[in-house]
Amino acid sequence: MTTTLPPVPSGAPSDSAAFAAHSAGPIAANESSGPPAESHLHVDDAHHIDVKGLTKILDGRWAEMRAWGRQISADPAFARPMDVSKEEHRAMTLERLKELAKRNWSAQMLPESLGGDNDPGGNLAAFEELVAADPSLQIKAGVQFGLFASAILHLGTEEHHRKWLAKTMSLELPGIYAMTEIGHGSDVSAVGTTALYDADTEEFIIHTPFRAATKDYLGNAALHGHAAVVFAQLISKGVNHGVHCFFVPIRENGEVLPGISIEDDGQKGGLNGIDNGRIAFDHVRVPRTNLLNRYGDVAPDGTYTSPIASPGRRFFTMLTTLVQGRVSLSGAAINAAELALGIAITYGSQRRQFADFTGINEVVLLDYQLHQRRLFPLLARTYAAAFAQENLLHAFHEVFSGENDTDENREDLETLAAALKPNSTWLALDAIQTSREACGGAGYMAENRLVGLHDDLDIYATFEGDNHILLQLVGKRLLGEYANSLKGMDAGDVTKFITSRAETISARHTPWRRLLQSASDLGSVRRTAASLRDPDLQLELISTRAESMVEELSLNLRQAPNMPKEKAAALVNSHQVELIETAKAHIDVILLTAFNEGLAKVEDEATRAVLVRLRDLFALTTIERELSWYLMNGHLSLGRARTLSDYIARLLTKIRPHALDLVAAFGYTQEHWRAPISSGLERERQVQAAEYYRHHRASNNAPIDEKVLYKRNLETKKRMK
Repeated sequence: MTTTLPPVPSGAPSDSAAFAAHSAGPIAANESSGPPAESHLHVDDAHHIDVKGLTKILDGRWAEMRAWGRQISADPAFARPMDVSKEEHRAMTLERLKELAKRNWSAQMLPESLGGDNDPGGNLAAFEELVAADPSLQIKAGVQFGLFASAILHLGTEEHHRKWLAKTMSLELPGIYAMTEIGHGSDVSAVGTTALYDADTEEFIIHTPFRAATKDYLGNAALHGHAAVVFAQLISKGVNHGVHCFFVPIRENGEVLPGISIEDDGQKGGLNGIDNGRIAFDHVRVPRTNLLNRYGDVAPDGTYTSPIASPGRRFFTMLTTLVQGRVSLSGAAINAAELALGIAITYGSQRRQFADFTGINEVVLLDYQLHQRRLFPLLARTYAAAFAQENLLHAFHEVFSGENDTDENREDLETLAAALKPNSTWLALDAIQTSREACGGAGYMAENRLVGLHDDLDIYATFEGDNHILLQLVGKRLLGEYANSLKGMDAGDVTKFITSRAETISARHTPWRRLLQSASDLGSVRRTAASLRDPDLQLELISTRAESMVEELSLNLRQAPNMPKEKAAALVNSHQVELIETAKAHIDVILLTAFNEGLAKVEDEATRAVLVRLRDLFALTTIERELSWYLMNGHLSLGRARTLSDYIARLLTKIRPHALDLVAAFGYTQEHWRAPISSGLERERQVQAAEYYRHHRASNNAPIDEKVLYKRNLETKKRMK
């Protein structure tokens, strides 16, 4: 293996003129550097944000790798093309991926023994930034390096690394990650593809026994992939040992190999730079040694062995490779939200609409409370998600670098990724759509990126694990931890505990607790409002909701283990919605905790003061969103609840002067946004319009406004009476 990682470049990567000319494609004009700061509001000098310092905190441990990724994503040679066909976009994306490979892209994920830097966290940090260039390029890179190469690296052994990794990293061997099937998208354990071992020839026979077992939605499958890592049921000596991974050649000299059928998935809603396709196998034979056998092996005579005796634990360990996709999608989605909010807030700080009280000057969109109410809570949640993503990257790095690779940490990583990936991807879609609407008709123009981002990010909510399926995983983990917390008690204590908690939960559905709280709140509305600014109270309220929901769900399901399987399944199914909502409540705790931890890193007092307000906005809008639960369960009085909207409105006003600085801290500029409406063009138009009307009003040739004339006539008639 000769691949080596160069030092992180201090400047933008250089490209050949030929490559730039070939790759750039049509992009938006007016790509000046940096966001034009525009606000007529006074900002107290004591509360200026240290933008560079805040960017450094947001970028975290892998700031240099993020900077490298941003340099690449700012290069027009990697920009998402417009007005090109699916075929052109696919060809362009492949060439761009080859250029990334020349720059040793993702080599840092490899251990030092294979020429890398053993920096999986840094690898993902840079990878997440590619979404600002072209999401198709990001996902194609993810398929090649994050899935195909990672499967060989983490599921294979030294022989596999020696045979295939160098070619994979250089893109001499474009690959396919063949896990998903038409019939079992998110249920990997139930895939229908089989790998039957033939001891006579020492080969595995890869077969698709029915249509629903066809591998589908596979990047690189339709055109570019030369080989695939195929997940199939390993069968040897009449025993199914569960899902294992096999290296299967797909094409040779550009031709599909015998026994393999490939269909093109065709035009998609987004990500059309990726050649997704379907693959079916008709008794395709591969050598025994093509089994990626780190966690399970088959001897020449068909004897199966594994270092992990438990089939369930073995399956979980092998699928940990999939978590890389979830971690990186979470980070990329947050970056997409940052891009969208940067465009919308910059535009909103320049675009003027409707005359103010003078009847002459028009109001900047971002000064309208409704505009702030739409965008700023999303900005606050994006900050919370960014801080949480840094924690997720740390957890990922610890496991995959070997710094702290334990079964417990792998399980924690799996759960945290399953929690944050749904939150981040839904957040991105909300932020992009709200930003699109906040920019009006201009937001609907393809050149302003928002509709393209939405098209490309839409699939993030369902691939690498459907969001709702992942939330079920989180909910089940929470139930398991709750059950474990009772294990230290004897049977009698458990019975007493469950009885007492059931009574407590029942009491929450009566007005008694609310009445008590109301009585204590009657003294002072000001004191009530002040209490909501208390970070300890905010965390207590959000944590209490999550804990209560876990507890209540556990009590509702406590009889399931003693029921016949059919009735137990029906009982669990009847509480599936509560399971999802419980997981979401837990995510709110993760986000608020991460925001508080991020705040602790801020040393500049002015920056900290602004971020405290943003944290308060996140916490209070989260509580407001679930206000009915807090009222029904007696955790908030009506008096305290009434203060929420007023205090949120005051927070919006205080955050408004800092909005441009808050989006600038994300580290993106016009080179990343590539939207004419964020380029300063709107500011120039508004200045031009204001100058026109000023000169118009000052001239002697300006027509009289009919409204003015009408008012004068009314006044004249009154005097005549």
